[in-house]
Amino acid sequence: MTTRPVRIGTAEVGGETLALIAGPCVIESEDLCLEIAARVRAECVQRGVPYIFKASFDKANRMAQDSYRGPGLARGLEILGRVREAVGVPVLTDIHEPEHAEAAARVVDVLQIPAFLCRQTDLLLAAGRTRLPVNLKKGQFIAPTDMQYAVEKITSTGNTHILLTERGTMFGYRDLVVDMRALHTLKSFGYPVIFDATHSVQEPGAAGGTSGGAREFVPTLVRAACAVGIHGLFIETHPAPEEARSDRATQWPLAHLGALLDEALAVHRARVDQRETTLL
Repeated sequence: MTTRPVRIGTAEVGGETLALIAGPCVIESEDLCLEIAARVRAECVQRGVPYIFKASFDKANRMAQDSYRGPGLARGLEILGRVREAVGVPVLTDIHEPEHAEAAARVVDVLQIPAFLCRQTDLLLAAGRTRLPVNLKKGQFIAPTDMQYAVEKITSTGNTHILLTERGTMFGYRDLVVDMRALHTLKSFGYPVIFDATHSVQEPGAAGGTSGGAREFVPTLVRAACAVGIHGLFIETHPAPEEARSDRATQWPLAHLGALLDEALAVHRARVDQRETTLL
């Protein structure tokens, strides 16, 4: 099946090289974002991996009202712009309201539609009209085949710069499973497919009003997704996950990101080599 590569700043997603979208779950401070972006960029440059920094200016879908949401739109975009300029990497952030789209598009390189909002028509149309690439996350509550309707909402604006991200499916209460067949289905739409390794190990609401998770399964799912065939990984990472202000049970330790990338790249390259051998 043919994939339309998407150019995001200096990075291309959808070619032969595995790309990485990575950063903290939520903006905690400018210094932390700059530190994470610089350290991840160094790991990616060493391995020839296209890198896009991610962080949220507002986590509007936190379960508890008193959970930390982020610095808000104005200050958040200021910090994201600083990361883009100082570290020299493309930047992604998610939007929750249609009016966020135009403001964020003036600063970042990719707009992300959160999984819980993947059916929100006005939000999808607003993101599409910016003409920026849109990372569309599959809802935990819908079948992968139904993502075609979300894609059609964005393409109706004339925007075909789309990434599709798998992040697991609800399995009863407070658990997610990853159906690897979903990656194959999403690829059939012709857009680059990303695997969200850290949200896929969430246990929603399992930590008393916040999400728990099983971080130890991240490498297993990363290897499996790379074996199926994806175009990029989405990994939330933090230098001290246990101190993070959001998703502390699932963010990947920054010190171990390089080793995780090496595992992913080994499987990805083996798959590409095997495919080439099969085609000979």
